[in-house]
Amino acid sequence: MPQHDTTAVAETVAQSPAPRRERDPRIDAFRGAALVTIFVDHVPGNPYELFTLRNWGFSDAAEAFFIMSGIAAGLAYSGAFRTKPFLEAAAPIWKRSWTLYVVHIFLTLVGVALFAAGAAYFGLPELLRMNNIGPIFDKTMASLVGVPLLTHQIGYVNILPVYSVMLLVAPFAIRMAMWRPWLLMGCSVLVWYAAGLWRLNFPNFPNPGGWFFNPFSWQLIFVIGLLSGVYMRRGDRFIPRQPWLFALAAGFLVLVLAWRYLPGLGEVLNHQMSLLGKAGAPFHVVSHDKTFVAVPRMLHALALAYVLSAIPAIRRLCGHEIAAPLRLLGRHGLLVFATGTLVSLGMQVLLVAAPNPAIVAWLVLPVGLVVMLGAAMIAERRRDRVAEAAKAAKAAELVARIAPRPGTLRAPGKPAL
Repeated sequence: MPQHDTTAVAETVAQSPAPRRERDPRIDAFRGAALVTIFVDHVPGNPYELFTLRNWGFSDAAEAFFIMSGIAAGLAYSGAFRTKPFLEAAAPIWKRSWTLYVVHIFLTLVGVALFAAGAAYFGLPELLRMNNIGPIFDKTMASLVGVPLLTHQIGYVNILPVYSVMLLVAPFAIRMAMWRPWLLMGCSVLVWYAAGLWRLNFPNFPNPGGWFFNPFSWQLIFVIGLLSGVYMRRGDRFIPRQPWLFALAAGFLVLVLAWRYLPGLGEVLNHQMSLLGKAGAPFHVVSHDKTFVAVPRMLHALALAYVLSAIPAIRRLCGHEIAAPLRLLGRHGLLVFATGTLVSLGMQVLLVAAPNPAIVAWLVLPVGLVVMLGAAMIAERRRDRVAEAAKAAKAAELVARIAPRPGTLRAPGKPAL
């Protein structure tokens, strides 16, 4: 038996990784763009917020974030439900939900600390009245109960709780999406409609009201993304490309732009919506409410997503080198979101405290991009090192499995002992 060339085997394993499903560049690029937009919108008063998505229609980066999160969940997790028992396939999703919860609590505590430090250092007690932080100092005992229960959320740190809730129910939604996708869609629409009709929401203890991002309403955006991701994983589209549908969606986007900026048109259309409301139409059908994701916001977000997904050039652009920074941000979404949230809260404090806030306002985007890209680059290098170590370990394992054991080599023609 000839001796094996274990070095060649190791090199072959290291240089020939198992084939992987091609990653759609739009997922990371759009998620990265949404993260940058969220960061800019989370620092009110900076000049860059005049150019973010919310200035071009009814929806904003929040809807984009939930659509992309749903797509990512469908792509990442649906495959396991075809080959593994339910609980085994669901475990990573629930683990991710717990991670989001922990990150949210961390961001809340650090966010409160930033404003408290700013109030103490700059002598600005008004900072303690911003972003729903006041109850933590006015109703400390109740608020300390509400924070871990997710019923008390400070401003600009309130998107992860609803995402965490979505992931808790995502395994059941994925299973239904693979079995009866339109049944899932119908149930999701009914929950959204009932939430707006009867004002269903999670409590906001110790304050009155409910969550700013109502899970019963925002789940529809997430589910539509989830269904899209499940279909994308098997090389299909949940909503097929249709010329008439593309024209309808694009036309609605143009109408919304005119609705917002064409003199007189907005007043007329809003008046018609008001008349529908007086005639008995539910408020979340005829308003622009964000908490309950009113119909105009919903349709604008879905129309924009459909148009962008149906243009082949968009995919090529997202895969181009020019979009590499956005893809980098999108690949490390949670870290980038957490980093951007803390930087945005710090910028809010500085805008209040600075003698010349205009300078701070112009620094918002450059500083935010540098910090978020820096965090993403560090995470990317760490991921590469982990991948290389895993590849080397796999090669070593294969070499050990096929290499001859000591004492088994024999000369040709001689029987083994």
